[in-house]
Amino acid sequence: MKDAIWVHPADDEAGLRLARELNLPEAIGRVLVRRGIADPESAHRFLYGTLDDLHDPYLMAGMREAVGRVRRAVDLKEKILIFGDYDVDGVLSVVMLLKALRALGAEADYFIPDRLREGYGIKIEHAEILAQRGIGLVISVDCGIKAVEFTERARELGADVIITDHHHPGETLPRALAVLDPVLAGSGYPDKYLAGVGVVYKLIQALWDGGAKGSDWVQNYLKPVAIGTIADVAPLKGENRILVRQGLEGLEGVSNIGLRKLIEACGIGRRRVNEGDIGFRIAPRLNAAGRMGDADLAVRLFFAPEAEAAEIVARLERLNARRQAEEASIFKDAVRKVDERGLEERYKFLVLGSPGWHRGIIGIVASKLKDRYNRPVLLFSYEDGMAHGSGRSISGFPLIDCLDECREFLQSYGGHPMAVGCVLESSRLPEFKAAVNALASARISDDDLKRKVRIDARLALAEIDDSFLAHYRRLLPFGVGNPRPIFLSEEVEVAGPPKILKKKHLMFEVRQEGASREVLGWDKSGWASRLRPRGRVDLVYSFYFSEFLGRETISLSLEDLKER
Repeated sequence: MKDAIWVHPADDEAGLRLARELNLPEAIGRVLVRRGIADPESAHRFLYGTLDDLHDPYLMAGMREAVGRVRRAVDLKEKILIFGDYDVDGVLSVVMLLKALRALGAEADYFIPDRLREGYGIKIEHAEILAQRGIGLVISVDCGIKAVEFTERARELGADVIITDHHHPGETLPRALAVLDPVLAGSGYPDKYLAGVGVVYKLIQALWDGGAKGSDWVQNYLKPVAIGTIADVAPLKGENRILVRQGLEGLEGVSNIGLRKLIEACGIGRRRVNEGDIGFRIAPRLNAAGRMGDADLAVRLFFAPEAEAAEIVARLERLNARRQAEEASIFKDAVRKVDERGLEERYKFLVLGSPGWHRGIIGIVASKLKDRYNRPVLLFSYEDGMAHGSGRSISGFPLIDCLDECREFLQSYGGHPMAVGCVLESSRLPEFKAAVNALASARISDDDLKRKVRIDARLALAEIDDSFLAHYRRLLPFGVGNPRPIFLSEEVEVAGPPKILKKKHLMFEVRQEGASREVLGWDKSGWASRLRPRGRVDLVYSFYFSEFLGRETISLSLEDLKER
């Protein structure tokens, strides 16, 4: 791996002032300023925010109309259809709204399209389901903001449509009875970062108690909100931060049989579930169902009795194992293509594909390639003359904007600045590739492509005491928008020879002015040659917390180092 550029904090004084005003450790004040949180009021809300700090759901345009229509459907015993997406955010949005509507006495059902056969989103042909099932009201979750033709056809069939989504719209908004989407310019909602589960939570909040924030019943939905928000890689700031933090606390005691079985299968045991457990264990198993073409399985898990739940979890385990094998194969093939063809040196935007790549998995591989080569990546699976793509981007290059400017080539597309999906004719792929690379060449500098380690604060080993760690925990949960803080300890002594764990990990001890800490370098066994016992290094690291038999261990997770 090429040497990284260390990016140091620009203004340590602002962090120092904040730390003094709120009686925080200096390094914590500097971390907050690096997050753009420089005034005491915002910092206090970031560190200590509660459900009372959530916004009134009725601030969102369309909420009153949506609530009124749902209540009327309940009173009239109309059939309600929830239309969802097949990823974790969409599946859990379906689960949440289905439970809430049925608890209110509604006659509600759901539909999730098959990822492989039908692709993403609500299409006009899906309107025929309404006639078949006698549906009077459709509520979309985590999708629908571009379902213009479907909405028109639904109106012709006599069904009303309520759209709840968090994606950006196309040129025309659907003529739905209500559109709940915080990213819309006219939404009126102060927080634009909600995931699909977050928008559904606001609807449930309004439906159940008119917007009161302390309802115990509404708080039951915080667990799926936390899982869906983390799985969708939504920014963990603003309301998302509060919802996820509260939901993670709720996951310490899970009453839902299916979710409890899933957590047990992940090997988490009785310890507290954290955001890493969701991102790397729970979400991939739920996502495997939709990626492999059976999203209905994940929905059923949350309504299943114990024996069926155990069987579903076992199937999810098998699907996830298949997904992992496919992912490893595609990643190896893609890396070979990039390296053999020298694509990293030729292009700032990697666009490649294969007819053998699984359409439901290329998005995960695109994310791994993006991290490996530090540039946007768009992978395609070719099938029946069509190219089905999934892409991931780097900071500063919004991928959805890129597709907007190249939409003349695309049959359909959607997503976020950092993650997109699209479909186009395979024959148009060369000109599409040329167009997106022209945009990337103009907007991504050579410096943007260099690996950077962004240091939040300098920290002496002696400063890592109980008070510091207690304040550090207030920064949790970490994710997009609130990344794990990176610290720099300068001129630390390597206390003895390094050890190699499992032939790939590195472990060594460091000392500084009487304080010592264990350092773990994941997949960095090759760095052992850079360490001389009693030699000195500048160490860049984050914190790694582990628990075994009820005992917590805190290590320094190595990000980078420079020999002195």
